Amino acid sequence: MAEGLLNALYGDKYEAYSAGTEPAIVNPYAVRALAEISIDISRNRSKGIEEFQDMKFDYVVTACNNAKETCPFFPGGREYLHKSFDDPSGFEGEGDNKLAVFRKVRNEISDWIKRTLG
Repeated sequence: MAEGLLNALYGDKYEAYSAGTEPAIVNPYAVRALAEISIDISRNRSKGIEEFQDMKFDYVVTACNNAKETCPFFPGGREYLHKSFDDPSGFEGEGDNKLAVFRKVRNEISDWIKRTLG
């Protein structure tokens, strides 16, 4: 969600790439939560950090404590930022209850991006 939000909010200033320490599918609830605010990530794909090892980045952002612990240093990063968000995919509910958790985290990420990078 962070990649989609940053590119939508500040794509004129930044080009965001997202990678996970344990890549999986892009969660359908994340797609729905961002679609509600007119951001389409339906064509995004989950990527591992090794895909970006030869690239240089102005900022490397870790968005959960596990990522910070697993990958405390990324060779192509100039500056490191960390903010831990709950992982909404870990929520056990379904339907509207699960979507509500994704909305909450979406809003938290959006607020953080606006305060930190806006």
